[in-house]
Amino acid sequence: MGNPRRDQKPDPYARDAKEFLRTRLIGRQVNVSMEYSRKVTFADGAASAAAGPADSRVMDFGSVFLIHPPKDGEDAAATGAAAQQTGANIAELLVARGFATVVRHRDFEERSNYYDALLSAESRAISGKKGMHSAKDPPVRHVTDLLTANAKRAKDFLPSLQRSRRMPAVVEYVLSGHRFKIDIPKATCSVAFSLSGVRCPGRGEPYSEEAIAFMRRRIMQRDVEIEVETADRTGTFLGTLWDNKTNVAIPLLEAGLAKLQTFGLDRIQDAHLLTQAEQSAKQKKLKIWENYVEGEDVPNDSGSTVERRQKKEELKVVVTEVLEGGKFYVQSVADQKVSAIQKQLSSLSLQDTPLIGAFNPKKGDIVLAQFSADKSWNRAMIVNTPRGVVESGNDKFEVFYIDYGNQEFVPFSELRPLEGSVSSAPGLAQLCSLAHIKVPGLEDDYGQEAAFRLSELLLSSAKEFKAVIEEKDTSAGKVKGQGTGTVFLVTLVDTEAETSINAILIQEGLARLEKRRRWEPKDKQQALDELTEVEEAAKKARLGMWEYGDIASDDEDNGPPARKPAAGKR
Repeated sequence: MGNPRRDQKPDPYARDAKEFLRTRLIGRQVNVSMEYSRKVTFADGAASAAAGPADSRVMDFGSVFLIHPPKDGEDAAATGAAAQQTGANIAELLVARGFATVVRHRDFEERSNYYDALLSAESRAISGKKGMHSAKDPPVRHVTDLLTANAKRAKDFLPSLQRSRRMPAVVEYVLSGHRFKIDIPKATCSVAFSLSGVRCPGRGEPYSEEAIAFMRRRIMQRDVEIEVETADRTGTFLGTLWDNKTNVAIPLLEAGLAKLQTFGLDRIQDAHLLTQAEQSAKQKKLKIWENYVEGEDVPNDSGSTVERRQKKEELKVVVTEVLEGGKFYVQSVADQKVSAIQKQLSSLSLQDTPLIGAFNPKKGDIVLAQFSADKSWNRAMIVNTPRGVVESGNDKFEVFYIDYGNQEFVPFSELRPLEGSVSSAPGLAQLCSLAHIKVPGLEDDYGQEAAFRLSELLLSSAKEFKAVIEEKDTSAGKVKGQGTGTVFLVTLVDTEAETSINAILIQEGLARLEKRRRWEPKDKQQALDELTEVEEAAKKARLGMWEYGDIASDDEDNGPPARKPAAGKR
């Protein structure tokens, strides 16, 4: 089959042979007849009959028979008389199609009980010029393997995959309970595909292997349908996958092998069915929900380190958007401008789509834009414009919602000019980052898990948090879009549970402490001492990023987070 990572192309007819076997064997009942064992050695990936002390092992050989006779007339003709009693020998079918050759054995070597039938099938394939015995050039299918490509190359395919809507695909491999390698024949590409809004236990966590086994039994090497919604920063495509017209996330949640992520739930297909499936598993206390107590979302012992500091600015906030790397946007509950801006927007009289040419939004302009998730109109800054002049109402503008922190592409038809009295007021969304800790980015190990967990903690319910401002970072300059501008480094406290969100991520192995410096103030040293105890417990338990022991590198990486489709709260 070749190896894309080593730039090795598949052998002629290799894909045809694999597809032939897949369509005839997967999900079918078979009989297996074990015939003999032989010690073989491996050299350059090939097995040799000559026994050797190194790289050798005993292998068992046998024949596989389809219990039900093949419906394909050509397959039926390829089977011998023995098939009437034992079923169709799949090796004989493969050889008869010209997708395999028969190994020539020496006189003293053991061989299949059906060796003569295999030789006869090969003779027929040669005389009929089938497959590899044909004088014609073998069929070539150019497949772009986006798992080995960089994220930018993968995202270049996103628009065409989104336009295709629901399309047939084949699950090549199950990488985790919710992430798969998918072959999309229509698009001639193989992609990494994750179920939207669904998260299975990670490597080393309880029920991780069970979730993988569950999905392998259900969908591996099977024909499915997928619909791509978006792609993350690593180039993994997110969307919905159907097996026999059933959304596979539903049985996964019903089995208690996955959790539903509340982040962006309103944009997920069958969201109500997924919620019902998860609720059913919770009520039955299945698998990951075995210790579930209704109404208890965060264990009381999680993040016991609630920082109590005096003479530091504290804000009551609601979180409106979660980014990667421990960053998020908030609105201050006490800010009177929030209700004032909302009242001004609700009083506006929205006009019809502006005429092309009469309204020309430029980069940096504050306009009115319709948010795709709930169709509400909000203040937005133009981040990027289409190349050249606007030619239709479908031309896309990238906008940043200055009062919420979301960023998305909006067509020209969903933009409106905004009066100066409304546009001049500063944006209400404040960018924050969790203080004292380093949260991995989406491209790093456990980056996606950290982003999902933070979304779960901050966006799962409409609750208020206390933000203790430890520092203010102004190095990013003025606000120009998502993830830039002054950053408040905060200790975020869930006032209901009296827990620190910073400590929760540390405790679950989804973040680590920042590097200490000798000249730290005493209050910061005290905070780091408390968090160090939590981190040491996570290391000892090998949780999250500590599953393979300590992390050697402590290089700082303060790059801005990746832009992603809008979600968050309104």
